[in-house]
Amino acid sequence: MSTEAEQTHIPRVPPPRPAHPPHTAPPPRPAAAPGSAARAAPPVDPDTPILGVPLRTPRANPGAGAGISRARPTGLPPRPTTAPPAAPRPATAPAAAPPPAAPAPRGPQPAGFGPWRRPEPAPAFDPYDSTGPRDTTGPRGTAGRRSPGRVAAAAVCLVLGLGLLGGAAAGSWLTGDSSPRPAAGDGYARARTAWHSVPVDDLFPRTLRGHGPGGADRTWTRIAVAPDSSCGGAFDPLLAKALSPVGCKRLLRATYTDATSTSVTTVGLLVAKAGPGAMRGLSERFATEGLGERADLMPRPYAAKGTAAADFGDAQRASWRIKVLTDAPAVVYTVTGFADGRKVTAPQPAGEATRRGATTAPAQAGLGHDARGIADEIERAFHRALAKTGAPR
Repeated sequence: MSTEAEQTHIPRVPPPRPAHPPHTAPPPRPAAAPGSAARAAPPVDPDTPILGVPLRTPRANPGAGAGISRARPTGLPPRPTTAPPAAPRPATAPAAAPPPAAPAPRGPQPAGFGPWRRPEPAPAFDPYDSTGPRDTTGPRGTAGRRSPGRVAAAAVCLVLGLGLLGGAAAGSWLTGDSSPRPAAGDGYARARTAWHSVPVDDLFPRTLRGHGPGGADRTWTRIAVAPDSSCGGAFDPLLAKALSPVGCKRLLRATYTDATSTSVTTVGLLVAKAGPGAMRGLSERFATEGLGERADLMPRPYAAKGTAAADFGDAQRASWRIKVLTDAPAVVYTVTGFADGRKVTAPQPAGEATRRGATTAPAQAGLGHDARGIADEIERAFHRALAKTGAPR
């Protein structure tokens, strides 16, 4: 019995524990319930590629705490936190070339517009080319060719130019005037000899028309033509002296009477020897010194025998006019009087006798209008005669 009791009260000794228990994997965590705030992120393998670019060994951030390192891909901008991640591209696809940098903006940019870019030049356009814009890559700014429209336009211009030149040459040949227009001196030389070929009726028309006092119509009829002569005895001595600077090549004269044969008028055309300069100087002197209005510088009449002017002498002179031409070597003058031979004690120049309100005898009889009207008509006839002979005015 003692043996049996000893065996009953022997304590049990537990088996010895190992120094290090065997490594066992931790039990899996239960799945999070739906709607939970956060999920446990799986561990990231440093060698796993992100967006097709393998990560390099992360470097420690000196500003972070000890034992903490942040790693990001080299050469890529940080991923935005709010934008969704871009779709991954294949790891083997080559990286796309970066877009060209936009030029720096010049000047202020209007709101709402992108960066400023220099506008591209518009293609050259030929208005004569119907094919559209021409190529500007060839020599001389074109593709080395001329458009058909431009060639046609040039040809038309050439034909028109040749036609104008030919027409001008033909006109000169038909009119017999192939020489250039003569100078003023040459025109004066031709005008001095033109009177030889001018008919008398062209230089001194048989009938002249004009206006008398109050604008009344007047008609003058030619009653005598003097033979061409020198200027000796045709002027008062002082007038002859005043006209001497231009000389006297020839003197042409004629006498007219009015419709009632009450007044007579002698008109004269002095062909001078001087040139344009001397004629202009004499005209200015007559205008500035009033030589044409002095009673001691009057022309003398041509009293043709057997006509209404037979008694027309120096004492019967009542009004006169003298005009020195500058476009031709000539002096046109007139002198008027009464046909009945009455004497005039106070002659009056045509400029004064034609004034409104003049009450002198020459003015009342219209002799000033006769002197001025006939002088104007003969001047115009002289210019017409020069035009017929080809002598320039």
